[in-house]
Amino acid sequence: MDVTSPVRSRDARTGAVRDLDVVETTPESLDDVARRAATAAAALAAWPRDRKAALLEALADALDADRDALVAEADRETALGPDRLGGELTRTAYQLRTFARVVLDGGYLEATIDHAGPTPMGPRPDLRRMLVPLGPVAVYAASNFPFAFSVLGGDTASALAAGNPVVVKAHPGHPATSERVARLAERAVAATGAPEGTFALVHGFDAGVALVSHPAIRAAGFTGSLAGGRALADAAAARPAPIPFYGELSSINPVLVTPSAAREKADEYGAGLAASVLQGGGQFCTKPGLVLVPAGADGDRVVEAFGRAIGGAPALPALTAGMADAYERGLTARAAEAVVRARSGDPGAGTAGSGTPGSETAGPAPSSTTPALLEVDAGALTADLVEECFGPLAVVVRYADETEAVGVVGHVEGSLTASILTAGATDLDLPDARAALAARAGRVLYDGYPTGVAVAWAQHHGGPWPSTNTLHTSVGATAIRRFLRPLAWQQAPEHALPPELRDGAPVVPVRIDGELVLPTA
Repeated sequence: MDVTSPVRSRDARTGAVRDLDVVETTPESLDDVARRAATAAAALAAWPRDRKAALLEALADALDADRDALVAEADRETALGPDRLGGELTRTAYQLRTFARVVLDGGYLEATIDHAGPTPMGPRPDLRRMLVPLGPVAVYAASNFPFAFSVLGGDTASALAAGNPVVVKAHPGHPATSERVARLAERAVAATGAPEGTFALVHGFDAGVALVSHPAIRAAGFTGSLAGGRALADAAAARPAPIPFYGELSSINPVLVTPSAAREKADEYGAGLAASVLQGGGQFCTKPGLVLVPAGADGDRVVEAFGRAIGGAPALPALTAGMADAYERGLTARAAEAVVRARSGDPGAGTAGSGTPGSETAGPAPSSTTPALLEVDAGALTADLVEECFGPLAVVVRYADETEAVGVVGHVEGSLTASILTAGATDLDLPDARAALAARAGRVLYDGYPTGVAVAWAQHHGGPWPSTNTLHTSVGATAIRRFLRPLAWQQAPEHALPPELRDGAPVVPVRIDGELVLPTA
């Protein structure tokens, strides 16, 4: 790799390109970063929980303090708009603070003590067990959430909360935003006294490929395409010492509209589905891409309302030119296999910016995508129509009865979500189709839309393959579990035990001789 290869940032609205004051990470630099993370791992793992929580709070405070500049930079690179990005930044800081509370609570450690004593199988030794950090974690930033799933997003927050150093691979769609977040993160890490090597950012495709194979890395988190995630997962598995790779990959997020819902709420649900498809330019991992609507006049009204909103929508900005091209290819291929029920106006070409001499140059015209709605009868459904197309496209499948609805669900692969739109609590239509949907999703929604993932203890953002390759969630408190491993101590002296496993008043929830004991206030 040419060590002088600059990292370039592109203005999503004007196409102007500017070189950043940073170059793509060389193999030598990557090795240095990974080794420093490995050196930091033992010291960070030994930190008491209150110090880990303080680090997470400091990172959240740093984001809040730089809010205006961060939102402006992210808007320049993504064109997602200051309102959307401001809300996302709020979520990202909240997520860090949530994990600070998770750390202080201590329940995530699964602390367990079995004292020595007699059993029907003979004497039992003293056994104590809890979860401990894995070691340095590689995080691959996502394109569609430049804050919440990027440099200080959920993967980084949960890995740091678990007590692991983190090396983030920046997404090329928002490198300037990534650099700004990384610089404030480095300052917060230093201010809290965390070991050198606790956090680092790397750039470049080659660095990303090499990172997952570096022997210092002990786990990886990824949000992105199925092809990219599969390649990295294969590399993680092919190492001399394989590591866990937690990937969020591809999801079509099916929606079932019941006959009663179509009869009573056609306009409401048609408009709501369109808004969910269009949100963020259709570039959410939870975008509803396949909608089952009953055949007949009631279903026609749902599709008409859906189509009016899609057809009246403007062209939407794509996160990258490559994504825009992939979307248009996917739309063209699928339109050949279904009826084009609605399509908005052609994307505007835009005007490339003239740039600032010495710092910016005119780039290609901004990339847009054309919202579209396709329709097909259940009996004509093809494999292409049940695959994710990343962008503002949805496919409506018309079913005649429950047997056909169940048959359609049978063609759907694992998804992050499945949604059921009903006429209300008394709507018991299609029980078999509902059960079939639940078997293919990590989160089942009733009378709502899947775009939007709350940061909460009960959240699960995952699902059967190919939505993820893991049983774990990447959002919510239990996301921390990915970056921990169990360790048991047998007959250990008290000084060799972590504070959470010592005798006396418990400092975290701990199961002692089979009984759950909570700490006192």
